[in-house]
Amino acid sequence: MNYFKKHSQTPVKIRYWCQDETRIGLKTITGKLITACGVKPVGLYQWLFKYLWLYGLVEPKTGNSFFYEFSHLDTPCFEKFLELFSQQYPDEVHIIQLDNGRGHLGLDLSIPDNIILLFQPPYCPEVNPIERFWKEVKKFLKNQVFDSLDFLRRILRNILARFTQEDIASITGYDFILEALSVAGL
Repeated sequence: MNYFKKHSQTPVKIRYWCQDETRIGLKTITGKLITACGVKPVGLYQWLFKYLWLYGLVEPKTGNSFFYEFSHLDTPCFEKFLELFSQQYPDEVHIIQLDNGRGHLGLDLSIPDNIILLFQPPYCPEVNPIERFWKEVKKFLKNQVFDSLDFLRRILRNILARFTQEDIASITGYDFILEALSVAGL
């Protein structure tokens, strides 16, 4: 496939990304606790329903990533996320695999010229590698209690900074995607 910049014959690099959002908040994410045999585990928890939405993109081939926090999951936030991403990588064409979420399907959604949305089949989150990445991020948050969203934001930034490009590529580099990209010459 050859894509060219407008009014130019210069080939443009094509990149394949996987996108999704996850809600992270003050309500405790519970997980297994280790105790002695016969001892019921006791852990701290809270039921506060204050949260943020973390929008993310990962590139399975290289492990590059792009994350941004929003207060809502809707079309205007998704549109802004695409705009910010497009500005970060303006000289490339980006194929983005994503689910059929309501925010992705808004009739008034404006998509930047260098982005192509590739919708995965409905009800199959297992084909989107970023789902596995979210699971890894949330492992660090299990059984934790946070005083405020600001404190959670700081912790979340630290968690995301722990993941190297190699880590992200290892988590999200599904064989079937990498093979398809290789065959396509991407």
